[in-house]
Amino acid sequence: MTHARFEDLIAWQKARVLAREIYRVTRQGRFAADRGLSGQIQRAAVSIMSNLAEGYERGRASEFHQFTSIAKASCAEVRSQLYVALDVGYLTPDEFGSLMDLAEEVGRLTGGLRASLERKLRSGA
Repeated sequence: MTHARFEDLIAWQKARVLAREIYRVTRQGRFAADRGLSGQIQRAAVSIMSNLAEGYERGRASEFHQFTSIAKASCAEVRSQLYVALDVGYLTPDEFGSLMDLAEEVGRLTGGLRASLERKLRSGA
């Protein structure tokens, strides 16, 4: 692995920002009162960064690849739940757009990391 620590991964750094922003919006107004949706989207956001960290720390490209797949799926879960939050009026269109942009960026970074690991695995490196 090219990074010394999982904290050096750009995907993990951006996932951390996403988790922080999800917590910020879910602690406000009507969103805070909806414990079901707020808890679910918080868990999904935390899952992204947690799976990137856990997969990295396992030290094997095959396991890291598996965990990046889980992280990317959790990112899709966050995006899906953002639509629900928008549709029920918990987020303004601007908040939704900003969070969706960030979630999409995390998804692209995580997907790129997963693709890099896949190439590495195919080449036997």
